[in-house]
Amino acid sequence: MKNVLCFLVTVFAVAHLHAQTLAERLAPFVDAHTLAGAVAVVATSNAVLQTDAVGFADLANKLPMKPDALFWIASQSKAMTAAALMMLVDEGKVKLDDPVTKVIPQFRNQWVVQEVTNNRMTLARADTPITIRKLLSHTSGLPFSSEVESPHLDSLPLRDAVYTYALTPLKTEPGTKYSYSNAGINTCGRIVEIVSGMSYEAFMQTRLFDPLGMKDTTFWPTPEQETRIAKSYKPDSAGTGLEEIQISQLTYPLHERAGRYPMPAGGLFSTAADVTRFCQMLLNNGTFEGKRILSVDAVREMTSKQTGSLPDSYGFGLTVSPTGFGHGGAYATNMSVDRDKGLVTVYLVQHAGFPKNGKEAFNVFMTFARERIAQAR
Repeated sequence: MKNVLCFLVTVFAVAHLHAQTLAERLAPFVDAHTLAGAVAVVATSNAVLQTDAVGFADLANKLPMKPDALFWIASQSKAMTAAALMMLVDEGKVKLDDPVTKVIPQFRNQWVVQEVTNNRMTLARADTPITIRKLLSHTSGLPFSSEVESPHLDSLPLRDAVYTYALTPLKTEPGTKYSYSNAGINTCGRIVEIVSGMSYEAFMQTRLFDPLGMKDTTFWPTPEQETRIAKSYKPDSAGTGLEEIQISQLTYPLHERAGRYPMPAGGLFSTAADVTRFCQMLLNNGTFEGKRILSVDAVREMTSKQTGSLPDSYGFGLTVSPTGFGHGGAYATNMSVDRDKGLVTVYLVQHAGFPKNGKEAFNVFMTFARERIAQAR
């Protein structure tokens, strides 16, 4: 009898867990002040199954998180920049294995660091050229950024930023190592400008954001959009709660265009709905609501491993695996696509770190998402 009761209690507990909403599952993290708030989406290739907003967009003023909240998606911008460049590949205006010097001559005769000691650096000429493929896959040898960009990564016009990269010695011989590089993706954005004859931001707007209906994706949130930006947080000094911060990598005010420039590698603000549309387009092999954005070949290149025999598994602007692809952002945002399950997940928060177990809220969401897609089948 005792065993039967234990079994019934276990079944009831599991059933109750599955019946819980996402908000109910994430509530303990919000109540414990280890998660401020989040917007989460579960979708298929052609339908949004669920959108949940939990917690607070502004803790001090107790403003509830709303589904249309904007977030700095940071490095998730990389995949969108890669998509823009792949449009030009589709059109035959540039090739993946073209040397960068074909478009930006300043990258000729690159130096590579051979050895560094306390007071000396040894350089040698690179044996192989940087190609567009290597830029997109973080195997170019370019550093993360140049010294001139510090402390704000949006402080230089794109053309000027890319010139500083051309003058900076490479960390490694092109193609030999994976090294995560904002500089490489920013250079891709400059290639988009030169090849298309449009400013990078105009190309992104007219060729990607508008066709996908990404109405809240921008480098410069309007004053109205600024009111919808979720506040950013980090663990407080005690490590038990949250402290509000500004985004240290960006220049304020965010809507000001004078002195703030588009950063292809990490400058975009967006919403969960907009990011979902982008992911659905990739899951649909380049189409969205009947419109072709990218060719099937372009999506295959973006979502396939481009790092060769290196252990790092990266495509173009996306981390990749045998079953899917995705990317995160500096403040813990995440988007992922599971091809096998036909599942898109978008999880947007604004956290520069979490106190206690706050990071585990993402895993709770992903468990919920897998259950939700299973129910939909």
